[in-house]
Amino acid sequence: MNHAVAAYLVYLTVSIGMTIWVARTLHRNGRVFLLEAFRGAADMADAVNHLLVVGFYLINIGFTTATLRYGDKPNDVQETFEFLGTKLGVVLLVLGGMHFFNIIVFEKMRRHRGTDPLNPGPKPPMLPFTR
Repeated sequence: MNHAVAAYLVYLTVSIGMTIWVARTLHRNGRVFLLEAFRGAADMADAVNHLLVVGFYLINIGFTTATLRYGDKPNDVQETFEFLGTKLGVVLLVLGGMHFFNIIVFEKMRRHRGTDPLNPGPKPPMLPFTR
């Protein structure tokens, strides 16, 4: 087996493994956040949480496989490590970017609905002072 084939196998295995681990972690820990964002509507929060995981898998595994052909193919051990470092680093950046994008979207949604405990929304208007 040449260096490029070995690098592809390692890249796919590690990238898909990281995607699964991150998706499971976000699914497990994101439920509380989504429950608050959806004002305690557990069915809605669970449905959105599941849909986010499916989308997360599709985008990340699609990205991982679509970018296989890009980059110089490794010919020796050093190039194999550099190839893997670059490829896996890009996958990690995409995973992190998607995570922060989701957090920003749901934080905006919480603020829009006035469910942010630190920013409960607009205050009621003040009555004019009369003597």
